[in-house]
Amino acid sequence: MIILTNNITSELSAYLATHKHDKIFVLSDTHTYEKCLPLLADAFSGNGETPVSSYTSGNGETPLSPYTTITIKAGDMHKSIEQVRAVWDTLSKGGASRNSLLINVGGGMVTDLGGFAGATFKRGLHLLHIPTTLMAVVDAAVGGKTGINYNGLKNEIGAFYQPDCVMIDCRFLQTLDFENLLSGYAEMIKHGLISDKKSFYDVLTFNIEQPDFTKLNELVGVSIAIKERFVETDPTEQGIRKALNLGHTAGHAFESLSFQREQPVLHGVAVAAGLICELYLSYKVCRLPVELLRQVTNFIKTYYPPVVFSCNEYEKLYELMMHDKKNEDSRIRFTLLGAIGDVRIHQEVSKSFVFESFDFYRDNIF
Repeated sequence: MIILTNNITSELSAYLATHKHDKIFVLSDTHTYEKCLPLLADAFSGNGETPVSSYTSGNGETPLSPYTTITIKAGDMHKSIEQVRAVWDTLSKGGASRNSLLINVGGGMVTDLGGFAGATFKRGLHLLHIPTTLMAVVDAAVGGKTGINYNGLKNEIGAFYQPDCVMIDCRFLQTLDFENLLSGYAEMIKHGLISDKKSFYDVLTFNIEQPDFTKLNELVGVSIAIKERFVETDPTEQGIRKALNLGHTAGHAFESLSFQREQPVLHGVAVAAGLICELYLSYKVCRLPVELLRQVTNFIKTYYPPVVFSCNEYEKLYELMMHDKKNEDSRIRFTLLGAIGDVRIHQEVSKSFVFESFDFYRDNIF
């Protein structure tokens, strides 16, 4: 269930009143604990919940309470098994059962990690996501994918596990800095590309520098509906849901390389770079119109910071792509396009073309 609302306090209060759980745990990171949890306090107090107890990752004993907050370190570099273990410890010490509710408040890192912790604790408890970034709203919190990074690889460990509810209040987006807004917007560009011309050009012509948040809310609703259409058709990514991976084979490699350098880039920045590379491959392999490749490249060049890499790192990036979850028979499988909405999954591409796509990115972005 996805709820779009302009009053998150009222919606959450009503949800808690009608869905009874033996314990409630609220997961956030150090940023959303400070900026977002205070906005939700009335929803809990209005339902007879006890005052907030808290536990900070790595901070000793966990207070026991029907309403316990768990605070983890912010940033995708901390989306790790160590922090999952801290969440598990808190749930265990807090007496969580399969009838307990874990509310994940934050960006994609929080919903991914919290979703994985909730999916695996006692083989699954109840989840409610409250995404607070554009990336989480249009991508991470919707669709039931959970995961953590492992051995320097993006989302290497994870599970499919649908939350009971995703509660979206786009007023949170007004607190984002421009770079984080752009990060989520890369997923909206992707959703437009795999859907239809109107959805794509509505996103590409929107004034992202001076956003009209009422209009952005409308675009967000369309973007979520596009993703949900693919998820409902193929919930465990056996086929057409792989359309949602456009830009991500290269994008995850760029992101993993940035982790190894200890200079992390935002997920959407890496995906934007990945879109350019994979649209180039679409042009070479699937005859994607060059005009579309140029339009997307120019948009990304205008607004997104470059992902910097040298030709000496091509082999390393290719090696990282070999770990992509969509691969079969030890061969890289791309999701490519023949045109807007013409999705081609399971595309095998020569190594020389992949390296050409890196050249194309560097020649046009640097």
